[in-house]
Amino acid sequence: MSEKIANFVTFVYAHDIMQKHESDIIAIYGRHAVTEAVTHCPHAVLRVLYEAGRQDDTIKNAARGAGIPIDGFPAGQVPRSVPRDAVHQGFVALVDATKLTKPYDTYIETLEITPDTAIVILGELQDPHNVGAVIRSAAAFGVKAVIIPEHRQAPLTGTVVKVSAGMAFRIPLVSVGNINQTLRDLKERGFWIYGLDGEAEHSVNDEAFEKPSVFILGNEGEGIRAKTLELCDIPLRIPTHPQTESLNASVSAAVVLAAWSKQHPKSICIS
Repeated sequence: MSEKIANFVTFVYAHDIMQKHESDIIAIYGRHAVTEAVTHCPHAVLRVLYEAGRQDDTIKNAARGAGIPIDGFPAGQVPRSVPRDAVHQGFVALVDATKLTKPYDTYIETLEITPDTAIVILGELQDPHNVGAVIRSAAAFGVKAVIIPEHRQAPLTGTVVKVSAGMAFRIPLVSVGNINQTLRDLKERGFWIYGLDGEAEHSVNDEAFEKPSVFILGNEGEGIRAKTLELCDIPLRIPTHPQTESLNASVSAAVVLAAWSKQHPKSICIS
């Protein structure tokens, strides 16, 4: 075990605060999330921790089979990196967040692009619950990848993974440095760019989604940046009752992706 990981594990047991250079190591928690990580993304899992006295050996055996180190932690003593009110169910995994994403250039060159291809781009979302929920919806409706900008965006955390119901380990997560540059490249590859905009004239109910599609979700408070919106082929709105407030980012994503999926029922992104 490297000194960096050993020090981090010491901090976990000591209930201390993670140092700045440990920021790429996140703790995920709960049987389902840990099982998904060990099963579908073992290369990113540094260590599995289990609460002393837990009799369930399924996760432990899976971790051993994948060559992942395991350790126990005292019963009732939740590691500092796990929220106090988290339902960890006795299992925590330390994950290298840098290994959960792949670079855009690598991903796009291996992607088979057809009219059944859809991609979601997170446009600087700040709420980790929204990020996790969008990832879960993207997986549920057959989206091929979720693109996550490196800057001004909520990072991948244990909360994101938990809310995604483990889908963060199964749908490709792609890292980009510049959203607008990425959009230009996707347009050249034949994608039609849709921006979710509550003020748009075009309704999602009127769109046939006949081309490879990209869906951009804007920041919860500010929406999609103006220059990014200019690159959209069609801004889309979701019709709602005029007396209600607008839907939040993750709900909007689910509604639009469900509408897209209805036109592309054979699309699937996970095994």
